[in-house]
Amino acid sequence: EAEFAQSKADYISKFSIALKEANESVYWIMLLKDSAYISKETALSIEANNQELIRMLVASIKTLKATKN
Repeated sequence: EAEFAQSKADYISKFSIALKEANESVYWIMLLKDSAYISKETALSIEANNQELIRMLVASIKTLKATKN
């Protein structure tokens, strides 16, 4: 989605939306674990990957905002 952004502000917005979705994923991962749909080990693995993605998105957004001007 961000690949076709119309401006730098739109590009940042797309990354921000991805960050919101990644944060929401934490809820769904825990719900799957708590309902025994996935194992605790699987949930922890997915959660670790998701947290890494969140850190990358936050760093990207900060860099984009810093170079916006």
